[in-house]
Amino acid sequence: METNYYTSASRTSLEVIKLMRVYQWPKNFFVFLPLFFSGKILALENCQKVLWVFLAYCLVASSVYIINDLFDIKSDKKHPEKRFRPIASGAISIPYAIILCVALLSFSITIALSQFNILILSFLLGYFLLNILYSLKLKKIAIVDVMIIAIGFILRVFVGGVSIDTVLSKWLVLMTFLLALFLGFAKRRDDLLILEEKGKVMRASLNGYSLSFVNHSMVFISSIIVVCYFMYSISEEVMQRLGNEYFYITSFFVVAGMLRYFQITYVENNSGSPSKILLTDEFTIINLMLWGLVVSYFIYF
Repeated sequence: METNYYTSASRTSLEVIKLMRVYQWPKNFFVFLPLFFSGKILALENCQKVLWVFLAYCLVASSVYIINDLFDIKSDKKHPEKRFRPIASGAISIPYAIILCVALLSFSITIALSQFNILILSFLLGYFLLNILYSLKLKKIAIVDVMIIAIGFILRVFVGGVSIDTVLSKWLVLMTFLLALFLGFAKRRDDLLILEEKGKVMRASLNGYSLSFVNHSMVFISSIIVVCYFMYSISEEVMQRLGNEYFYITSFFVVAGMLRYFQITYVENNSGSPSKILLTDEFTIINLMLWGLVVSYFIYF
């Protein structure tokens, strides 16, 4: 009897983790970008501030995921993968999901008010409200849906900068927006492939997309990303701050990363979850680590 209880509790815990989409939390590492690129990461106080922001953002993001799942129960049940989500599958009840959502949002607000100020809270609530609008209406409008996702990433970067009182580079903001936009189109591409192969419409906004349009958009956006990074790496601002004119070398890793993502997208047809690619694709992991090491060398040594 006791064994059955612990087994049931363990299963419930796993379903809660799935419901919170903890595997999506790496997206919130964008709050660390201002800390990393400003050269302040070695200051313990700054690290602690951004860690609190990261936790607050993870909690509010999980509450948003739960709300989105509550809105999408019917469509998720028809999806080949999303039908296994905790609410759609019936593993987590709707009342339990609502209670968990309120608790996560409350904890996030508490962190913002206890560790920071009303400005940080405004960013968190702005992100939350934007995603509620997304779940209710905006995700059904083609182009607007991926733009909203990209704005969410910009808010992450802004809140990371505000938490340590750092002025953000315009290049950093632009690249964050474009990269998020690129990944958003990559996810729409996967949904279009499912529509072609199985005849199932995964998103209401798919009526405004075609495979050709998405493919061209991804190439267009990726080109701008690479150019922006080139411009950032050779800008006077960066060379003066680092005292080094060779930061452009880090661009090689950016190009390699983009090419690998295109390979995953067009050759392997597996671009649906950027977070899973980031955690499981060996080439991407190694390339990102090397990029981080080289950039760290230029900034901190």
